[in-house]
Amino acid sequence: MNLPNKLTLSRLVLTGVFVVCFYLPWTNAISIAMIVFGIASATDYFDGQIARARGIVTNFGKLFDPLADKILIAAAFILLTSDKTIPQELRMPAWIAIVILAREFFVTGIRLVAAGQGAVLAAERLGKHKMLWQILTVIYFMMRQASTEPLFSFMRPAFTSNPGVEQIVASAIVYFTTLLTLVSGFSYFWKNRRLFDDA
Repeated sequence: MNLPNKLTLSRLVLTGVFVVCFYLPWTNAISIAMIVFGIASATDYFDGQIARARGIVTNFGKLFDPLADKILIAAAFILLTSDKTIPQELRMPAWIAIVILAREFFVTGIRLVAAGQGAVLAAERLGKHKMLWQILTVIYFMMRQASTEPLFSFMRPAFTSNPGVEQIVASAIVYFTTLLTLVSGFSYFWKNRRLFDDA
């Protein structure tokens, strides 16, 4: 197995570590989980860069790279919207997780249809931008909570000095990420609409 595909599989493993860290009864559990999430997210950048630089783009990578992305992002959004130990003001709105998961199921469905026709669809550029903003959204909301822990307590003033402005920033990030998620999903469908000519 080549290095990019190993990095892709490592993202799946790190997703499990991320989830475990999130629930560990440690003082800095969220801070550590956020660091693991950051490392896992970085593998998404490096596996693609290495694969293209070395000319080793494979069907395995085309399939499992976006799949690993979806599992990582889905885990993060579900945790941040469902964990009742997170104060309400720090919790991510549940509706954004619903929109994001619906989009990912929709795109996965398109890939399954393509696979049934003998084709493997790679992620498109807009989808990569969407992934980046989803990562930034997760890190922002995790940072809000991690700032209440000792490891990242130095960040607390950024979230408490002006709550009104901070809430506007959080809302802007959520709405922009949601819009980009919807647009990228529609774009992916439109570019592959030929798969549904028999509808």
